[in-house]
Amino acid sequence: MFFVDTIELEGLGNRSYLAGGESAAVAVDPPRDIDQVLAAAARRGVRISHVVETHIHNDYVTGGLELARITGARYLVPAGANVTFDRVPVADGDRVDIDPGSGVTLEAIATPGHTPHHTSYALHEAGRAVVVFTGGSLLIGTVGRPDLVEPRLTEQLARAQHASAHRLASDLPDETAVLPTHGFGSFCSSAQSEGEETTIGKEKSANTALTVDVDTFVAELLAGLEVVPAYYTHMCPANAAGPAPLDLTPPALADAHDIAARLAAGEWVVDLRDRVAFADGHVAGSFNFEADGKLATYLAWMIPWDKPVTLLADTAEQLADAQRELVRVGIDRPAAAATGTPDAWLPAGTAPASFPRSTFAGLAAQDIDGVVVLDVRRDSEREGGWIEGSVHIPIHELHGRLAEVPPGTVWVHCAGGMRAAIAASLLDASGRDVVAVDDGFDAATDAGLPLTAG
Repeated sequence: MFFVDTIELEGLGNRSYLAGGESAAVAVDPPRDIDQVLAAAARRGVRISHVVETHIHNDYVTGGLELARITGARYLVPAGANVTFDRVPVADGDRVDIDPGSGVTLEAIATPGHTPHHTSYALHEAGRAVVVFTGGSLLIGTVGRPDLVEPRLTEQLARAQHASAHRLASDLPDETAVLPTHGFGSFCSSAQSEGEETTIGKEKSANTALTVDVDTFVAELLAGLEVVPAYYTHMCPANAAGPAPLDLTPPALADAHDIAARLAAGEWVVDLRDRVAFADGHVAGSFNFEADGKLATYLAWMIPWDKPVTLLADTAEQLADAQRELVRVGIDRPAAAATGTPDAWLPAGTAPASFPRSTFAGLAAQDIDGVVVLDVRRDSEREGGWIEGSVHIPIHELHGRLAEVPPGTVWVHCAGGMRAAIAASLLDASGRDVVAVDDGFDAATDAGLPLTAG
């Protein structure tokens, strides 16, 4: 009897999988922190005989090469992928035995679109496809985006996505479970997926790649693409070169003097505490990226690449979890770290900095002409409506555009509060008077604020 275990990478919106039979298994698109995969195999009592990649990833650093090295597994990578390490090149139609005793095999299916070399893998039990690992090809209700490789290839890859989706739908039984890597919040998805599980049969009636003609599909797909996180530029080269083994040992400890010196040197000091605690008191000049938010996505997106970062955390556990998140996107070693509270991070006699938080009702009570309203949502979000007179600078651009924020007290908002907290910390660090609106954007209408729709 086959099994499939899902390994969630919630912060990045991805999933990896371990699948197999009674004695052996395959790891699909494993994360950088491979201890999770090894633990899953140990719980099942199986040997990892194969590690496979659906494509060279653009949004995270793979652990595939290291996992194969440690376990002695065969490392299968699409033959068309340009990599510099030894691997087993996989072509369309190739089959491998995962667990012969259980009748579990894996078949490679060429599904170009997300990348030119993209490959899906159908897991067969006793000759029947029971699961298909679709990576960035067929997702839940959508497909992986086709614009991450080369602008000149985007339309061509979009058309390939349509063809690949149709191939999967025609070649596999309706009851085959579809298990994608992307689509759970990842920016590699062309749209937000709805639901947690699906099958080929369900996708035939729900996925636009399978319900509209190719020209309509391509036009709608390209029109709806979101901005690409800046750190994606670094992920594919790192994966193609073969990532180094990760190091999750605790970083060097920083005291108040060290923290001050790093700030003075222009390094990033990142406070991982929740936004309420940060607003109430923090080290002046530090930035707030909540550990429980999309830490890896937004910090990697916004920090200048290779800029030293010092992490400040509530606890050693919070620090370790953040460090694990960050290695997945290539931020391998924090320069230093500290745990505790701002009292321990500041020189004696220095008071913590702070700024107020409020709601859209609080903003509505202000003289709207007397304050600056800063909207840090993405362009696509703002198109659905914005507060009249507000300034728009997406959060991922704010650090480089602080000079564009008009003078005055800045009331900064996003769609829910997390990105507003990041923005408020950047503004506070630059010496601006700021109020963080910690509220859902729907409340702006309830508060009676004047809105304009695009």
